[in-house]
Amino acid sequence: MTSGLTIIIADDHPLFRGAMRQALAGMAGNPTIIEAGDFTSARQAAIDNVSADLMLLDLTMPGVSGLSGLIALRAEFQSLPVMIVSAHDDPATIQRALELGASGFLSKSAGIDEIRAGIDTVMAGGIFTPPGFQRGMEHEPEVAALLHRLRTLTPQQSRVLGMLAEGLLNKQIAYELGVSEATIKAHVSAILLKLNVDSRTQAVIQLGKIAAVAA
Repeated sequence: MTSGLTIIIADDHPLFRGAMRQALAGMAGNPTIIEAGDFTSARQAAIDNVSADLMLLDLTMPGVSGLSGLIALRAEFQSLPVMIVSAHDDPATIQRALELGASGFLSKSAGIDEIRAGIDTVMAGGIFTPPGFQRGMEHEPEVAALLHRLRTLTPQQSRVLGMLAEGLLNKQIAYELGVSEATIKAHVSAILLKLNVDSRTQAVIQLGKIAAVAA
């Protein structure tokens, strides 16, 4: 089942990436491993490897704020399964990750057998969660509506919103994305409209309600 896989490991800690590489190297077929140390590199890895089978994504990396990275990746690379790998493995964070499109969740404390079982589960089309995790109750209508609005953002709008959450100015976002400042202003206006808010500060607050992860 794991033969011929290409897996992107996106984590800013080289030691952890190395440990994860070792865990994956023992799987059947010896999967091809691609490493990324920040969110920009993770996104580029997904662009450069369109046939990648899975991304293992840390929640706290340079260039991304909590689950906003997952939101952006799921919007832009809808066919690429993303499994969250994080030390923040409380039930609320796990459930929110699944609601935002994660194909599974691995705790950074997971052993090799659990890591391999998780990847096998996702590659078989399932959803993997840590042992003992139980899905919570449905969200209140306000939160459910906010989740729906976030999913209406385009891939570029999702990236811009994530950068707003990082505190970047329009000119900085324009530089990072290689577009004009006017284009970013248009994206911001569209984001405010879709999220039904009046300012970029309110947009970031709305994102924070969904995407925040404990520091």
